[in-house]
Amino acid sequence: MEASSSYPFGKPGFTPAKAGPSGAKPAEVTSLSEYTYERFTVECDRFLTEVRYCATLAEARERLSRLVLKLRIENSMSRQNRWGQQIDRTRDCARSVLCILSARSDNVTGFSVTQALWDISQGRPRLDLKPGFFAEIIHLIWGIEARTRDDSIVRSMLIDARLQGREAALARSKELDHLWSHVDHWMDRYPHGLLPESQERRKCRKEKISTILGASAADWDNWRWHVANVRKDRASLEGLIQLSSEELATIDETCSKRLPFGVTPYYLSLMDDTGGSRDRAVRRQVFPTQDYVNEISAQRAERGETSDFMQEQDTSPIDLVTRRYPGIAILKPYNTCPQICVYCQRNWEIDQVLAPDALAPWEKIEQAIDWIADHPAICEVLVTGGDPFLQEDDQIARLLDRLAEVPSVKRIRIGTRTPVTLPMRITDNLAEIIGQYRKTGRREVAVVTHVEHPYEITPETGTAVERLCLRGIPVYNQLVYTFFVSRRFEAALLRVLLRKVGIEPYYTFLPKGKRETAAYQVPLSRLLQEQTEEARLLPGLSRTDEAVYNVPRLGKNYLRGSKSRDLLTILPTGSRVYEFHPWEENIAAQSSYVGEIVPILDYLSKIEAEGGRAKDYESIWYYY
Repeated sequence: MEASSSYPFGKPGFTPAKAGPSGAKPAEVTSLSEYTYERFTVECDRFLTEVRYCATLAEARERLSRLVLKLRIENSMSRQNRWGQQIDRTRDCARSVLCILSARSDNVTGFSVTQALWDISQGRPRLDLKPGFFAEIIHLIWGIEARTRDDSIVRSMLIDARLQGREAALARSKELDHLWSHVDHWMDRYPHGLLPESQERRKCRKEKISTILGASAADWDNWRWHVANVRKDRASLEGLIQLSSEELATIDETCSKRLPFGVTPYYLSLMDDTGGSRDRAVRRQVFPTQDYVNEISAQRAERGETSDFMQEQDTSPIDLVTRRYPGIAILKPYNTCPQICVYCQRNWEIDQVLAPDALAPWEKIEQAIDWIADHPAICEVLVTGGDPFLQEDDQIARLLDRLAEVPSVKRIRIGTRTPVTLPMRITDNLAEIIGQYRKTGRREVAVVTHVEHPYEITPETGTAVERLCLRGIPVYNQLVYTFFVSRRFEAALLRVLLRKVGIEPYYTFLPKGKRETAAYQVPLSRLLQEQTEEARLLPGLSRTDEAVYNVPRLGKNYLRGSKSRDLLTILPTGSRVYEFHPWEENIAAQSSYVGEIVPILDYLSKIEAEGGRAKDYESIWYYY
């Protein structure tokens, strides 16, 4: 917010207009630009008044905490406050604010919301505070004062409480039809790869790419042809796809700085010939942003490699192995992919697409498996990389043979994105090879893939999955909940389509807070909102995934339960800072992890910039 005077946050002694009484509905925010200092002082007047004449920060902290507890009790017990969601919000906001006001939060994060409120109440300028900060504090106080609206995106009809038996059941059924009509309305907004018109577009794209590259129908169905024709620079993409000036520039810079880049001909066929919104998520998988190029380049210049954000080096007891949990280890025999996902957590390990030395020497693989065998607590091995399905069939069989010899290994899980980027790789022969290691009652074998968006799901992906399922190999999906799949009901549609092609929803990951992937990040509250308000409306088998944040070094933090984290503070930018508690917290001593999340106001501004409505996401502020 631009300063209009030397005292942009009010002159000393400035007294703002009074807000309405507790329980009064706030004036509607019709524009994100309304989160100003002036609006803040009006909406938060009761809290600012409480600390205006405090002599010390400690006194301000104590008075604010008492006020929060008082309002929490009053508004929870109020006879007028019978809206269950409002009661929950009052509770959650109060809990969050009490944690934010604590001296420990100030010490851990290096920023004090209490100090900011005290300064503002006394007219002391705070040039560091941005609209995102004002927006967060306003909504927290609205929640505590029971002043929020019923802003559910799907509003159900009320059922007459006097109805009983069949009449009540029919009324309930009518209500459920009404609810599902909203789900259909939202899902119909998003094109997906199983629609006839999408398949026709892909058919034309396939023919165009095949003609330019001189590929026969047999070539297109041969995964080795696609691997041999991976596009690795701007020149090799010429004529195959229409690229924006931004995409052209970042591809050029990516290649000139020797950052990993590549895309398969098949995946190119999923992109539209003309620019638009249909294929934006597909393009953003492989075409990097300028932020990505700048940050990765800076990290390499500073440290000689990109950042090991997940601190895998600290959890690698031997080369090729990562271990964060007692019962499972990760084995990484093959260190490249047919194409690179921009937000990959292991981009710091990958040198180039299809690097000739990507396969580890067999002696080193043997040593890693021997180490696993020496630790019988490890009953499951996740084979990943890189993409292990880029190996030849005999290499995959050799690796699985060796793992199957380890008596303690009761499950082999294979992580691969080939069903999405290279579905012709899942041949009948490969499916047969994998299937033979599944032994009923002794050993399970499963495949975990990564479908990111409804537009990626195709009949070819369905055929690849079916080949595995017919051999008794279940296929699961891990979704990274990026900005490009975060519109209302977009991920819900994805889960419905996953089930249609035989893939089970497994995990939904909050994107990691790596600086280079800022364009992909979403607030934690948006994922919680999606899981609670959208996924919850789906039938059980379509929503059986788990929302998690993968904490560096420690592993998965399960987001459904608020006890696994605490909101420590709101930074001047509006970023929330959370303390994520380790999964071992009640089992063994372990340090927690403090992480910063992208501001909600920034996220909503991006939604509006792409044609969406922030109003459709109003309840996002009340998930903590």
